[in-house]
Amino acid sequence: MYVCGMVIPVPEDRQEDYRRWAETGAAIFRRHGCLEIVESWEDFVPDGKATDFRRAVAARPGEKIVFTWQIWPSKEALAAAEEVMHADGSLEGGPPPFDASRMILGCFSPLSVAGRG
Repeated sequence: MYVCGMVIPVPEDRQEDYRRWAETGAAIFRRHGCLEIVESWEDFVPDGKATDFRRAVAARPGEKIVFTWQIWPSKEALAAAEEVMHADGSLEGGPPPFDASRMILGCFSPLSVAGRG
């Protein structure tokens, strides 16, 4: 298992645009081997004392935080899928409905997994 996660500032009035954009992307990622994708729209994102989600992405007034992650079979599976998706143009679906320069992206190898199966 390999986890790719993102924190994204999205204008509040673009929630539907984001949802459609994410659903299109999810279909592409699933076709290329992604096992699970979760897209989460801000419900409770408190201000921290030293840092927080908002400051991490330089969120502006009127923006909501999206916390999303993808589960891939392995780091190698994600790398192979990215290579194919870039080569075949799968990821050229137009500009995202947010400022991608402020998105945080990270990939992780799980230390522990609890819960579903």
